[in-house]
Amino acid sequence: MILRPHRQHSLLNSLLGVAAIGLLALTIGSPSSAFAQKSKALSTNDYKVNVVTLVEGLRNPWGLAFLPDGRMLVTERRGTLRVIDGGKLVEKAVEGLPTATELGQGGLMDVVLHPKYASNGWIYWTYNAVEGGLHGTEVARGKLGGSQDAPRMTDVQVLFKMSPKSDRGFHFGSRIVFDRDGYLFVTLGDRGDSPAKGANQRSQLLNDHAGKSIRLFDDGRVPPDNPFVKTKDAKPEVFTLGNRNMQGAALNPVSGKLWTHEHGPQGGDELNIMVAGANYGWPAITHGVNYGAGTKIGEGSERADIVPAITLWAPSIAPSGMAFVGSDGNGGERATNFPKWKGNLLVGALAGQMVVRLTLDGDKVVSQERMFTNALGRIRDVRQGLDGNIYLLTDSTDGALLRVEAAK
Repeated sequence: MILRPHRQHSLLNSLLGVAAIGLLALTIGSPSSAFAQKSKALSTNDYKVNVVTLVEGLRNPWGLAFLPDGRMLVTERRGTLRVIDGGKLVEKAVEGLPTATELGQGGLMDVVLHPKYASNGWIYWTYNAVEGGLHGTEVARGKLGGSQDAPRMTDVQVLFKMSPKSDRGFHFGSRIVFDRDGYLFVTLGDRGDSPAKGANQRSQLLNDHAGKSIRLFDDGRVPPDNPFVKTKDAKPEVFTLGNRNMQGAALNPVSGKLWTHEHGPQGGDELNIMVAGANYGWPAITHGVNYGAGTKIGEGSERADIVPAITLWAPSIAPSGMAFVGSDGNGGERATNFPKWKGNLLVGALAGQMVVRLTLDGDKVVSQERMFTNALGRIRDVRQGLDGNIYLLTDSTDGALLRVEAAK
């Protein structure tokens, strides 16, 4: 918007108008000044930080990705992909995506760039799709085109469809991670059927995608060395089983291993390392109990063939989103303005309304710090930004994109 002094203004008024325009331009050009009134000062064990509100009015934002040109992509659960350009939300949502249907916890969810985005332009996302009245997570990719004010996704390809789908509105997953060899990993929820009815054993069934992580080539083909490719009746995409609802995933930049976290039922949220063909126990082995009643689920909390969690959260924090500080999420390095935290793991929490910082020693959690508790709302996603800052999405019908900066 360009402001112009009216023709019949006096010279003095004109000069004042020009001065005002200059001041406005200066404010717009300086994000820290523009949002100073929306900055919140908070403290952590190592840093005093400013949490700056960049964008408000997002409808249950879910996933965040950074484009090399400085723009950002944000998914909204209602099914819209938004572009943030120059610190402002582009009014029109990105057109051209397959229909993402909001049902309970499902809708448009994660979004990531291909590790070789600079050369191939591929963007990947997960979403709830309906077939025959049933719902389930799907994966698609496309290339961002159109104009600055009317962005459009082109060359769209659907790479994966969860099967079987369900009429339930719970536990869709879902995060996307590329490993260093370029394989595509997607986390899938168990779809929330009641364990008391025995239906949730689908997490243990290899002919069912529910409650699994899957591994694909970047074009959706199944790698021939996937762990269950030669297992009779098994879904060939399956990489791990026995997972409940994984809403956080990232590649450890030191080991190159895929780390995930998942919601337990009432208690028993887990942090895990994904190992090909491994079983993580749900619902036979869990540290959680049935909602409300508090009654036992499954046969216990340990079993010889079940991979134990690295750490547990009980009571539940409802983890969502995770990022290794100083990493791009796919195992590559990324600058950080928090050098004391480099290599630490940041986990968002919905019910806990906080960010948990985990200090690691190899595959072990040494300590945890609960940061920003009840100060920012429900944290849906956590990302390491291109500028070295930490970015958060808050889960609300009036959700926000936040930037965490080390105070000077």
